[in-house]
Amino acid sequence: MRSVEIANHHPGLRIVRSEIVRAIKVLETGFRFTAADVPRLTRAGAARARQQLKVSRDNSAVPEPAPTGELSIVFLTDDALASLHAQFLNDPSCTDVITFEGDTDAGSAGEICVSADTAERYAAEHQRDFSEELTLYVVHGWLHLVGYDDLKPLKKRRMRAAESRALALLRAAEAVPVFRLRQKPALRK
Repeated sequence: MRSVEIANHHPGLRIVRSEIVRAIKVLETGFRFTAADVPRLTRAGAARARQQLKVSRDNSAVPEPAPTGELSIVFLTDDALASLHAQFLNDPSCTDVITFEGDTDAGSAGEICVSADTAERYAAEHQRDFSEELTLYVVHGWLHLVGYDDLKPLKKRRMRAAESRALALLRAAEAVPVFRLRQKPALRK
């Protein structure tokens, strides 16, 4: 199992690191590419997917689809993630997740930066579970690392389908991490 480093830079977010590591392990050992995914993945992702499909047909062990090396997951506030968005992508707007590819030669698989604030807001607005929403952001980042892209409509549909498969896998394994966000105290008048 790869090394997974988790940093929580959100003052109100409570996490259990072992649950997040377990979720990543379930994804990396249980997630399956589909043959339809292969032409739509990045070059490296397509190569990993073809290998996985070839090996799985032989009923032998399926290799990890993610790049090798340490995986870093960072939980941030909206402001902190917007700052990264501006610095690295020249867009100062708030976003839900940013994925940075790693350098496997340097031992890094990549970094997934997620906003707990955006997950909280979206979950509340759409009557969704906060833990599942924040897990979706981690899954989304992980899928970018294994080769999925979502910049064009067809690729976005493939990404959404892969997200659904990944979340179903986590639910079936009872591996959706529990996240808690401490509510801000109400201001007194």
